Amino acid sequence: MDEQQPRDEELLRRALAGEEQAFTLLYRRRQAGIYRFALQMSGSHPVAEDVTQEVFLTLVRDGVRYNPGRASLAAYLYGIARNLVLRWLERQKPADIEAAGAIRSSSDPAGELERDESIRAVRDAVLALPAHYRAVAVLCDLHEMAYEDAAATLGCAVGTVRSRLHRARGLLAEKLRLIGVTYEHSRL
Repeated sequence: MDEQQPRDEELLRRALAGEEQAFTLLYRRRQAGIYRFALQMSGSHPVAEDVTQEVFLTLVRDGVRYNPGRASLAAYLYGIARNLVLRWLERQKPADIEAAGAIRSSSDPAGELERDESIRAVRDAVLALPAHYRAVAVLCDLHEMAYEDAAATLGCAVGTVRSRLHRARGLLAEKLRLIGVTYEHSRL
């Protein structure tokens, strides 16, 4: 981050004091990552939009509860998003989740068909993971979050993150191997 730019925690402090511009900057800085996380966890654009909105509404309502000594503000926001997505998943029937999970490209040019099928296979494999494995794979592999921040986000030990990530990568590799797609966690 540019040293001239205020840190997330400073923006939150100013936003909670009523400075709208600070909230807007914080929102612009973190919204896209929260949206992608919610989309990758739920497989649903409408759910990701709702979760993203609710994360920032929660921040405005309950931002004073954030403890910078426990985790970064980004990890705190991902934790809120995770909890919201898990609540959504608990309320859904498996068929509803599958229908909502249809992430489709609006255009599918012939030259991109194989690549699109591989991407779809990886997305489907990630969505098929149990939620606790999916969360670590999305946070660590897709969002390149440090293990410590992922642990703070998930409310577990760093060792748990490492073991879940190892297991998640193994499950993904196996699922994708069965359909002939190579899994590289750095290109998830």
